[in-house]
Amino acid sequence: MRAIIDPLVAEANALTAMGIGVIAIMPNDVKISPGDSFNAMKSFAKQHDFTFPYVMDETQSVARDYGAVCTPDFFGFNAALELQYRGRLDDAGRAPKPDAPRELYEAMLQIAHTGRGPAQQTPSIGCSIKWRTAA
Repeated sequence: MRAIIDPLVAEANALTAMGIGVIAIMPNDVKISPGDSFNAMKSFAKQHDFTFPYVMDETQSVARDYGAVCTPDFFGFNAALELQYRGRLDDAGRAPKPDAPRELYEAMLQIAHTGRGPAQQTPSIGCSIKWRTAA
């Protein structure tokens, strides 16, 4: 998420302005990835002016239930809470590209207007989730 944080925050703000809810969920095991601790998350959110909730998936159950594989991994739901988008922010990858198509934004607008996501969706790429090992 760190590589795309500025465009991600901009898109989240744009979606929120359109009345579309946004939440960020951090699934990493903080024992494996201490830089993702709750205090680090609060600092990161403040530093980047998050205007949306940023929560911790301590049990990793949300990530597992939705089949998340990387951070960030984007999921878009319609008003009936049906998954309609599982894709990427845009096609810029880890290097910002000002003219990159706004895939997440456009998909969420389509879902808001029609209840259905786009037929073509490209999976997100990012860092792998730091999964807790079984005890």
